[in-house]
Amino acid sequence: MPSDITPMHAYFAKLGLEPEIAEIYLALHAYGPQSILKLASNAKIERTRLYRLLDTLAEHNLIEVEVLYKRKLYKAAPIGNLQILLTKREQEVRDLQKELVELQQKFQSPSLHSPLTHVQFYRGEEGVKQMFWNQTKAKSESFSILYENMQTLTNITFFERWVERCNMNGLTFKSIAGDHFLSTQRDWYTKHDNEKLQKWQGRYLPDTIFPITHSMVTYDDVVAYYNWKDGEVFGLEVYNNEIAAAQRNVFNMLWEQGQGIPGHGEKNEGLKPDKNL
Repeated sequence: MPSDITPMHAYFAKLGLEPEIAEIYLALHAYGPQSILKLASNAKIERTRLYRLLDTLAEHNLIEVEVLYKRKLYKAAPIGNLQILLTKREQEVRDLQKELVELQQKFQSPSLHSPLTHVQFYRGEEGVKQMFWNQTKAKSESFSILYENMQTLTNITFFERWVERCNMNGLTFKSIAGDHFLSTQRDWYTKHDNEKLQKWQGRYLPDTIFPITHSMVTYDDVVAYYNWKDGEVFGLEVYNNEIAAAQRNVFNMLWEQGQGIPGHGEKNEGLKPDKNL
């Protein structure tokens, strides 16, 4: 057994598991396969309670049971089996996020809601990630004016999950990028190779024509604004058909003034895998 068992107790606590769960697992790890009587002694847990705790360990795939004649031996399963629990928790979080969006749509502040307009404010990194995730449900093409790469702002796991969902839903994208975006993109792709959007077109617009200081995305009846710099992380979604239509017109005028992103050529359909978003 490791000399310092504090990390094990701390990790199990973060998973919401009782302290005795760690004691049982550590006893099995230290002394090998044991009967219920021996395990109760080594873990210093009363047998009646031990049975219930063993059910919890079995539920999380942390023990293995060997059935011998008239008795059972319990042994520690690989600690890596906790990945099953983590995957389950991740799915639960995704489901809760989806339910939260539905609740937000039903219970909006009256001051920000009218029959024609709905405004939703998000704060913090998780709030802005939720805005990105909302985009995966778009029914129309997404038009983006990009200040930075999304993947530089979120962790790679979230970004690849977002790309996978966008591709699965067949979403299409047009993006206008400025000088700052290109500088961060080049830096990103020298260090990473991640999942790519399958239906993405991009054009470059230099700062001398249109300086880009924030990212903005328009889809369906939504115009989403992002701020993720200078220590301030927040976003704003405006739900209004007329505002969204006006923003599409602005985007199309800028798109006509754009040029092929350096290194991609004039048309950006079917970009090379190492350059695509």
